[in-house]
Amino acid sequence: MAKISGFSLVRNGVSFDYPFLESWRSVLPIVDELVLNIGKSDDQTLAVAKKFAAEEGNGKVHIFESEWPLNDPEKKKSGLILSEQTNLALGQCAFDWCFYIQADEVIHEDDYALIRAAVNAAESQNLEAVVFNYAHFYGSFNVIQNTRSAYRREMRMIRKSSGARSVGDAQSFLKPGGEKLNALLSKARIFHYGWVRTPEAMKEKTEFMDQLYHGNHVQKSDNYLYKRFWGLQEYSGTHPRVMSERIRTKGWNWDLKNSPFIFSASDLKKAVLDLYERATGCRPFEFKNYKVRRNENE
Repeated sequence: MAKISGFSLVRNGVSFDYPFLESWRSVLPIVDELVLNIGKSDDQTLAVAKKFAAEEGNGKVHIFESEWPLNDPEKKKSGLILSEQTNLALGQCAFDWCFYIQADEVIHEDDYALIRAAVNAAESQNLEAVVFNYAHFYGSFNVIQNTRSAYRREMRMIRKSSGARSVGDAQSFLKPGGEKLNALLSKARIFHYGWVRTPEAMKEKTEFMDQLYHGNHVQKSDNYLYKRFWGLQEYSGTHPRVMSERIRTKGWNWDLKNSPFIFSASDLKKAVLDLYERATGCRPFEFKNYKVRRNENE
């Protein structure tokens, strides 16, 4: 199997309550190195990362610290700091296949074989990326967001030799000229926990992220408060094993069933398209930053 570099970044991961340790633990078994870009933080994130590397890293973990340009108004637009910092980590990856995992994303151990098979297939077919399916959790670990307003797939394994670079707010990758990567669609999943944490940490994290997209003059909002809206469903499946302790000790409760349902006129079109997708498996007008190529091994 081709060797794989894992890469990730985090800043103030402790105070914002990111599951960054769980994220790194989940990817470590399937990578040959793990490059961690630790933004200079106001908490103990760097110390925690160094402890992880020393005690759990098995010699695979490479840490470097970076200064985020938080005083540059041109960089605090559309989340551009995030792609810039992602590319710094990508630049330090030693191997051609590079597995990008964000600090609130976790891999399920049941999918390790699927990931290895996908990389082998992409390698043999001379493809440039592997696309993963997403499970977006919201408010609680037993609530999942199943709607077109949450992206259902994205590239997380890319080939460095393709020239791929992180773009925008670091959700995806493109070639230097803006061309899309030729990608293999995997059945493996990314478990995304970006909207599952204590309301206090959610408020702090949301206010900071809003500044990365809109600068310092952001109006206060209640986006951090969990709300019951169209597309939320109860989840009864398993979580990655590395999440067990976090789930067991979570410090808040949010009851989906007993929360007031919020539905606006703008949700009607979304609901119709969602119902069509559930009936057919097709998502009309889906935006993709990649070109899917058929897996010739299936």
